[in-house]
Amino acid sequence: MQETPLWIFGYGSLMWDPGFPHAERRIARLSGYRRGFFMWSWHYRGTREAPGLVLALDREAGGECEGVAFRVRPEDHEEVLAYLRARELISYAYEEAIVKIALEGGERCDALTYVVNRAHEQYSGRLPPERAAEIIARARGSRGPNAEYLANTAARLRELGLEDAGLFALEERVKALCRGKRRA
Repeated sequence: MQETPLWIFGYGSLMWDPGFPHAERRIARLSGYRRGFFMWSWHYRGTREAPGLVLALDREAGGECEGVAFRVRPEDHEEVLAYLRARELISYAYEEAIVKIALEGGERCDALTYVVNRAHEQYSGRLPPERAAEIIARARGSRGPNAEYLANTAARLRELGLEDAGLFALEERVKALCRGKRRA
């Protein structure tokens, strides 16, 4: 049994739907990366014919991402890793990475997270916000509407008192587009 603490850093749906047992949850910051809708989704929030967009971490000099770190009990390590790999590595558009995070309170530790694989066909790059909003407003996949994924993430960030101006602005664009669809 592994004795080293296993921390998982969540920055998207893991923040509001981790799906695994954990002993502790703390706000955390990751430097050198940016959270954004950088990945096409045709598994969960879109289809091959009409892909959605999901959040991914992408390297960025000077970038920062605030999210949630989950500490996993040693007896749950294997089960949690198997669960996360089945969930996050469905197409290998994400890669597992061990990163240094700063936990709320200043403690630094290693954490497992999932970063975008820029060489993968699902890497969307950095789309203009207007284009990303159009895609998110119309996409739907096996886990529901893409707009719901965005709304859940934004709501969780607000509950935690975390700021993400770009994500909140995108949420407003998507809401406006969805309102417009209902009126049409």
